[in-house]
Order: sequence, then structure tokens, then C-alpha cells
Amino acid sequence: MTVLLESRVLSLVKPEVIQEVTKEREVKEGWVAIEPTYASICHADLRYFAGLRRPEALAKKLPMALLHEGIGVVKASGSPDFAKGDRVVVVPNIPGTILHPEIEQKAEVPPNYSKGNAFLGSGYDGLAQSVLVHPAECLVRIPDEIPAEIAVLSELSSVSHHAISHVKDKLVKEDTRVALFGDGPVGYFTSVMLRYLYGVKADRFMVFGAAEDKLANFDFARTANVLSYDFENEPEKFDVVIECTGGRFSESAINQAIMIADSLADIIFMGVTEDLVPINTRDILEKGITVHGSSRSSTVDFAAVVEGMRNAEYRAALKKILPQQITEISNGEDFSRMMEKFVENPGWNKTVMHFNWQA
Repeated sequence: MTVLLESRVLSLVKPEVIQEVTKEREVKEGWVAIEPTYASICHADLRYFAGLRRPEALAKKLPMALLHEGIGVVKASGSPDFAKGDRVVVVPNIPGTILHPEIEQKAEVPPNYSKGNAFLGSGYDGLAQSVLVHPAECLVRIPDEIPAEIAVLSELSSVSHHAISHVKDKLVKEDTRVALFGDGPVGYFTSVMLRYLYGVKADRFMVFGAAEDKLANFDFARTANVLSYDFENEPEKFDVVIECTGGRFSESAINQAIMIADSLADIIFMGVTEDLVPINTRDILEKGITVHGSSRSSTVDFAAVVEGMRNAEYRAALKKILPQQITEISNGEDFSRMMEKFVENPGWNKTVMHFNWQA
């Protein structure tokens, strides 16, 4: 039986303008209605809210509800796998196999690279609404021992998990040396996962960054400042190098990664930039380097992350990136004020909000 529910949607209608609108949501077979409870902000949300995307992209994507990092509580279910009251992590990537079954897909392609997929908060209403109707196969139940403020960090952690999966067979070898570029949140989430879920200890793990105060948070690895490190002459080489910088630092980080990569190394690109980036292809060829592009994640990554969050040391490390205070959101004005503050000062810690839809 189809269930219809009303959703209060905090919709970004144009840069810096949030309007609260009501939309009717249909809960079909295989789909689940969720009330979002906690969410965190991604830099992609910032780019939409501040109008930093190209005008043609904004025209195509807006209006829409922002946010793709979050959790919620099941309100109604069209699936036997979930019941009212279940706490769930929301997987924001909806595979094309669900939305467009008529499109032929390659069986070996992961869901996050499928044709015809949709992504919450990217031209498709995200978590900034009181009722999100989502496919059951894009939800992961949260164990009781994992607090909400840790579970809300699952999305970015899952992106790290998917990236690391490209080299997981290498990481189990105790002589594999790993380097990572990026002292921001993406670099931190990926580093924490390497240390506590993959067992990569400091003697074979180096994190490169540009800000000493940020690098101080990576106390489980060796650290080096890119502004003073001698990339041309330092003898240490690495078997796996992960780039988590993006933006205007992509060019330098990628080429420095190539410089310190050993023969037959793997380099993973995770940073996003709007610009074309020139890279040293000669050394890629001469060293036999394998380059992996990695974007987003799928349900299998979320399930692995949520299971990993049972690890107390991993939870403790994740807790360091939480804000001192969680922001309460009851309406569009609250949401707009929070986004404006984030644009002014994104900070190193994640911005986390709690929704109070009944206020």
C-alpha cells in the first residue's frame, strides 16, 4: 500500500536564499520514509549555497534541498528490512539501477559509478527536509552502541573507505609505505581509517600538510610540512600515495606525490578541483605508477564504516573532528544562518546540526 507524507523542505532557490516549502512524498514498495535527525556540511554544500559553482551548473541543479551527510529515524517503511523507529545512515548515492532500470549497466561497475544515478543535494533534494523517502538498499542500520554524533560522520568516512579499497591488498603487507597529502577533513578521515581500521602505523605512514596546527591532529602518524620538506632529495619513497587536497593545491600535491612515489606505486586522487591540472606524466610512465580516480561511495562502503565504528579507538579518533557545539535547526532561518557562518569560516572541525522538526 502506498503511503503519502508531507515534507518540510528547506530549499535553496538561489545562492544564499533558503525558502521553506511543503512537498508530498510517496513511500513506494522498497522505499523508506526517514526523518533526518543529524547532518553535517560538506564543501559541496558551501559551493552551492555561496554560488561558487558555474552558473550553468547552478541553473541546472537549483532549487533543491542541500546536505548529503546524515542520519535519521524511520517513520514509515515499504521494505521488510526496516521498521519504524530504526536509526539509519543515509547512503546519498542512488544507483541508476533503481532510478532507471531501463539503462543497461555493466555488472562489474560499482553503484557509485552507475549510469543514471542521483546524489542527494546535487540536483536531487537532500537531507534538509523533514521527510526523506529513500531506497531501502541505500540505508544502513546504526548499532545501538554508536552515538548519533559519530554515525553522522559515516558519509565522508565511506568515501575514504571506497578510495582505500583500490589498494587494500597492498595495505595488508607490512612493508607497504603510505603517504597522504591533505591536512583537512578528507585527509583526516582517510588517515584515521588507515590507522585504526587498516593497521597502518606511524613507522610506515606519513601525512603531508601545510598548516602545523592542523597537522598536530594527526598524532597517530608521522607528519611533514610541504613548505619545508625536500621532495627532490629525501630518500624515503612510498608504495601508496593518497591525494586529499583538491582545489588550487591539487597541482602541487599531485606532482609532489609523483616525486615521492616508488616504482609501481599506486596514487589515489580524492581531491576535487574545477580546473584542469597539469601533471608529470613522464615520471608516471617511468615509474610504472598506477593512478586511481575515486569519487563518492556505495552501500557496501557505508556498511563497512558503520561496522568499523564499533572499534572504540576509531570512534575516539573521529570524535576529535566534531565541533564543540552541535547547531540546532528548526526552520529555514536557522539553516540559512548556519550556512552563512560556514561560508565565512568553514574551519577544520566538521559543522554538525541536529534537526528539531517539531518546533
